[in-house]
Amino acid sequence: MTETEQYDAIVIGAGQAGNPLSRALAGAGWKAALVERAHVGGTCVNEGCTPTKTMVASARVAHLARRAGDYGVRTGPVAVDLARVRQRKRDIVESFRGNNLRRLEATENLDLLMGEARFVAPKEVEVTLNEGGTRRLAAETILINAGARPRVPDLPGIEAVPSLDSTSIMELDQVPDHLLVIGGGYIGLEFGQMFRRFGSQVTIVQRGGQLLAREDADVAQEVAAILREDGIEVLLDTTPLRVDRDAEGCIQLAVRAPGGERTLSGSHLLVAAGRVPNTDHLNLSAAGIEADRRGFVRVNPRLETNVPGIYALGDIKGGPAFTHISYDDYRILEANLLEGGESTTDGRLVPYTVFIDPQLGRVGLSERDARAQGRKIRVAKMPMTWVARALETDETRGLMKAIVDADTGQILGAAILGIEGGEIMSMLQIAMLGRLPYTALRDAVLAHPTLAESLNNLFATWQDDGE
Repeated sequence: MTETEQYDAIVIGAGQAGNPLSRALAGAGWKAALVERAHVGGTCVNEGCTPTKTMVASARVAHLARRAGDYGVRTGPVAVDLARVRQRKRDIVESFRGNNLRRLEATENLDLLMGEARFVAPKEVEVTLNEGGTRRLAAETILINAGARPRVPDLPGIEAVPSLDSTSIMELDQVPDHLLVIGGGYIGLEFGQMFRRFGSQVTIVQRGGQLLAREDADVAQEVAAILREDGIEVLLDTTPLRVDRDAEGCIQLAVRAPGGERTLSGSHLLVAAGRVPNTDHLNLSAAGIEADRRGFVRVNPRLETNVPGIYALGDIKGGPAFTHISYDDYRILEANLLEGGESTTDGRLVPYTVFIDPQLGRVGLSERDARAQGRKIRVAKMPMTWVARALETDETRGLMKAIVDADTGQILGAAILGIEGGEIMSMLQIAMLGRLPYTALRDAVLAHPTLAESLNNLFATWQDDGE
């Protein structure tokens, strides 16, 4: 029998919540164990934000180089060395990962175990170590930050053809001739546009009637128009039926489209059809931890599971799967566990940016959601062609949209699809946090010519009647 080692806290997963929380607990004198089965830093550092945005930057350089003539700059033919792009990505990931690892290893009272954890009792886990062997750990406080992974759709033939996911596509060393993308969400669009700029033909297959299903229809339509302008084939209301390979090894994806069934032929297939939680590896039933029908751990606003002393943070609990949400989960539990706080997720604003180009920055309520709630609203909206700085930089694609409470003048939400859309969205989020009425931005003296000053005009431009 393996001897059970006693800790004050066990953290499962070294992601953007588990990593800083384990260090905070250890720094407060808790004897803590952090279990990580792959790489410290979680999805963000290793397979998500850091590597993808590094590659997005390379794709944008290729795009601007091809557009050089629009600015009166002469260049030669543009070619992409994908192996070099990949190496740049790897170098940055390794730097971030290494910094995380060094901080963890230097933390007193913290044991880092590389291996896979599974519950064997309500407050006890067994760790199968990557180097071989097992260890059994027990603690009264256990924090689950085990994340999620790409979902493999139930598509006939998918197991028999080579397919890519959001991790493996970043390891290609040659630009695909024709990339087929299943899924019109954030991941599918970012990689679709990226590889179009690297030189691939790209076809995006979206089951629903619009891209980015959570967005307002007018915003989604503008995104689709931008991608089509970039030369991407966007197929809406199109359902994948089956996939196989022909005699030459090309991927054949049969789909049902509004015009009937057709077959798409491509050199590579990216599956970007959502993510599933890593709870199937955790043996939650041994601890009596409840999960929903999709496998996400159920938590209350204090991030507590149904088992006292066990918490879930980040993507594994469902809800918004963003790094900044995981990090805020850490801050909530740090305050509650170490400072006796009463922090919750109630009322938390959830900003995010889709790193297509131009970016889509979003925060708060969409128009659709606000109307579904029966709110009395006003909608401010204008195209980026009305923004002086966008005209000067020749980056005029997209639109700005804000939702305002008609009675109080409070900003309820915004969608900024435009150059540096995420940064402009963040300005609106700050105004929302400070409960500034829209008039404060409309009447503010903002430096000219900046993107920020576009907020003056946005809040003087209403879709409804008068003020």
